[in-house]
Amino acid sequence: MADPQHTATAVILTALPVEYDAVAAHLTDPEEEVHRDGTRVDVGRLDGTAWRVAVAELGEGALNTAAIATQLVDWLRPEVLLFVGVAGGLRNDLEIGDVVVGTKVYAIQGGKQTREGFHTRPEVWHGSHRLVQAARSALRELKDVRAHRKPIAVGDVVLADDRSAIAEFIRQHYNDAYAIEMEGSGASHAALVNGQLDALVIRGISDHADARKAEADASGSQELAATQAARVAVAVLRKQQPRGSADAKEGPHAGSHAVYGGDHIDFRGGVFHAPVTGKRDERRG
Repeated sequence: MADPQHTATAVILTALPVEYDAVAAHLTDPEEEVHRDGTRVDVGRLDGTAWRVAVAELGEGALNTAAIATQLVDWLRPEVLLFVGVAGGLRNDLEIGDVVVGTKVYAIQGGKQTREGFHTRPEVWHGSHRLVQAARSALRELKDVRAHRKPIAVGDVVLADDRSAIAEFIRQHYNDAYAIEMEGSGASHAALVNGQLDALVIRGISDHADARKAEADASGSQELAATQAARVAVAVLRKQQPRGSADAKEGPHAGSHAVYGGDHIDFRGGVFHAPVTGKRDERRG
């Protein structure tokens, strides 16, 4: 069976080579494309879908991510922007290789320092409802993935001490966060300022953000976490087909013979330049 016609682009951002490799392994016939300013992406097909997928390795940091993500969005005009990678776990119930789908993304370091102490001024971005719902559906089918739909904390810090001041700060002010990483807020903000763009951060847990981080990394935990996060990202795209795709499954309005119960007004195909008033027909039985 031939692949669907490719109707839209999804951009998947990564920071590290291990994250990039895990995503690129899912692409068919990837080809390198180069932006006029030098940014490079591999663009390939996601078999069985209408997605054209571009994967980029940006390096670390939220500011770097926001700048290059904005460049890529302007260049490639994607419908979906994902950040896929590894993170430190913040909860005792997390295991290495678990995946956290970011229902919210917190930028944790904004605030005001006063004589009375530090007062947080949180920045928060919500994951795309469309993609979070696709993730919920996809994860029900990925039986071998332990996944959590929870908030993610983002800061310009590698947390390798769960008894540090910043670890305690996160517990006090962002106590629903399940993972900590360095780039998700940059990707989320780039999606926000670029308009109608669905965005989601997906992170595999590679350590517990404690003093054993180096030991965990040396054991191959980053490879496992990146692989699991990439699997979830691909499953989300398989669930959420492009909006213009013939394979996109939506509600009754998607068909040409929608069936309604009770009174309704059908606006499909209409163009209106003044208020429209609906009136109940009392003659109906």
